[in-house]
Amino acid sequence: MSDLYDAIPQVELHCHVEGTVRPTTVVELARKNGRPLPTDDPTKLYRYDSLNSFLEIFWMVQALIADQSDWMRVAYESIIDAAPHGLRYREMFFTPARHLEMGQSLSEIIAGLSEGLEAAEAETGIRCMLICDIDRAHGGEAGLALVDRLAKVKQAGGADRVIGLGMDSTERGINPSSFGPAFSRARSLGLHLTAHAGEDTGPDNIAVALGALRIERIDHGLAILDDPQLTQRVAEARIPLTVCPNSNIVIANRYANLSEHPFRRMREAGLLATLNTDDPAMTDLDLGKEYRTVAAALEMSFDDMAGVALDGVEASWLSDDDKRNMRASFERELAALRPA
Repeated sequence: MSDLYDAIPQVELHCHVEGTVRPTTVVELARKNGRPLPTDDPTKLYRYDSLNSFLEIFWMVQALIADQSDWMRVAYESIIDAAPHGLRYREMFFTPARHLEMGQSLSEIIAGLSEGLEAAEAETGIRCMLICDIDRAHGGEAGLALVDRLAKVKQAGGADRVIGLGMDSTERGINPSSFGPAFSRARSLGLHLTAHAGEDTGPDNIAVALGALRIERIDHGLAILDDPQLTQRVAEARIPLTVCPNSNIVIANRYANLSEHPFRRMREAGLLATLNTDDPAMTDLDLGKEYRTVAAALEMSFDDMAGVALDGVEASWLSDDDKRNMRASFERELAALRPA
């Protein structure tokens, strides 16, 4: 049932297309591609006690996306499913490393994603751009090789929707600076830069990513408040954080419940902290539910949540003109929604 929080216009900057795959689609893709599942009810698989245990399930779902038509389907469904819950614009991750190892072509992966998003945009009006994510578990050399592949696809005119490079997967025991060459190469291509940092590690992980990789956004960034000087520097520079509170409870198991989450404290510290779903199909989530549950648990008012929505526009990689137009549209919608 839709409510006020489904009506709030929202930008989403931290969502993995592989984490949007419907449970029914998981089953159908497994049958189509001849891949066994532990159960025909994949929701029974979605039980995590750590980030790494979640990643094992995430990688299993990834393996079911076997060709261009599969990528087209999951991209299309990701937008169709989000449309009733406030989404107006999204910058969405895809992580191709394991697919490339299995022989898929990067150009076909991006083509499938682009076709699905184009079809969804025509149906819903929701625009979605793409961020190609490095899988940290594969190492720095593989990250650079991925960016080199992406450069060739872009030079051939096949990756117009790919506007950024990111980095995800396991954090512990991996030095972000080892991915410096990959991020430097991406910067030379004109790509925007972001990275998962401080989700499962301390604030030093964030500081290294900012310094060595020169990222423009921080994905998660949960540990930032542990370093007041870093917090102040990031707040003053208006470096966005794409925070995913429900994911941090269910996937990372960082907090027992939402009332313990630092999102409100991040905002009160002046950080440009936005709300996002991360892997909504794997956590029974949508953007409306993200806003609704965070507002209730952290006692944030409508105006607080409206401010979060507007900051999502600022944190995006839209052009300045597009940001101005979207912000004006959001402000009109929010004014009409504001409770008396």
